[in-house]
Amino acid sequence: MDFTVNREAAARYGLKVGDVNDIIESAIGGKNITTTVEGRERYPVNTRYARDFREDLDALKRVLVPTPTGAQVPISMLADIQHKTGPPSVRSENGKLVGFVFVDVTTSDIDGYVRKASQLLGQRIHYPPGYYIEWAGQFQYLQAAKERLKIVIPFTLLIIFVLIYINTRSVVKTGIVLLAVPFSLVGAFWLLWLLGYNMSVAVWVGLIALAGLDAETGVVMLLYLDHAWDKFCGEGRMRNMRDLYDAVIEGAVGRVRPKIMTVCAILFGLLPIMWSPALQAGADVMKRIAAPMIGGIVTSGILELLIYPVIYVIWRKRELPDQTEEEVPFIPPEIWTGLKSRS
Repeated sequence: MDFTVNREAAARYGLKVGDVNDIIESAIGGKNITTTVEGRERYPVNTRYARDFREDLDALKRVLVPTPTGAQVPISMLADIQHKTGPPSVRSENGKLVGFVFVDVTTSDIDGYVRKASQLLGQRIHYPPGYYIEWAGQFQYLQAAKERLKIVIPFTLLIIFVLIYINTRSVVKTGIVLLAVPFSLVGAFWLLWLLGYNMSVAVWVGLIALAGLDAETGVVMLLYLDHAWDKFCGEGRMRNMRDLYDAVIEGAVGRVRPKIMTVCAILFGLLPIMWSPALQAGADVMKRIAAPMIGGIVTSGILELLIYPVIYVIWRKRELPDQTEEEVPFIPPEIWTGLKSRS
């Protein structure tokens, strides 16, 4: 209901615009006229017309406005009263009027939905000058989380690199340990694809935790290989490639059990999370944190058991004292023992 005060008509009766607005406010909107005191409590007293009078346009036009001369003039002679269609509320952001359109997204990939919707709106709607569209809600929170992750992820990898370097005192060893990270990502993304999970903040948290697990298991493998190397060097048995192969076999193959136990302890500790009921509080978030860790620990474990020894041999063979001796092909220990017994 819109009241437009006729300033010329109000001036002829010696009234101001505020005088007419006061009558409108007290008749329709309600106005506090006093405050009642009830002990230590205070309650405002508000007066306005009953609902039947407020909703009747003809009755409102007959509302009387007192003038300075004592006469009372119907408000229809001082203002135009009519019904208009307009917004239920007026909101503003950044000093501009704003209107909200609420959308119920049926997919969990909010980022993909917003990209497709923005592309479609850009093709079909041409905004006048001064108008623009902006996405809010969960999408806005997701974008803010991505901006934080752009800082958190590199900083986490830097911390892991520094800690491994402090432990190994070697850039090469640190690089060998960190080779597990890209291999683990293969298993992580494969499991996410099989489970139908989209990239989210919870998934990124799981990937960050996976980097720490890769560093832990990689350091264990490198530790066993270094112990075997130091043992053979201390006994004076590291003279050629055959000795290097024997050291790698003892450090990698001979100690498969403790390395498998390390991986299985992490794996079996995370698997129960995947079987938690879907309706349990926080189950969706925990599953998306654990899924990349489970998939990544499997592929990184395969890397450490199969690829690490090869990389270690390629690196350590440059430190052998006898480089002129012809390299001997790899022969398993049981075959080598059989050949010596027959000879």
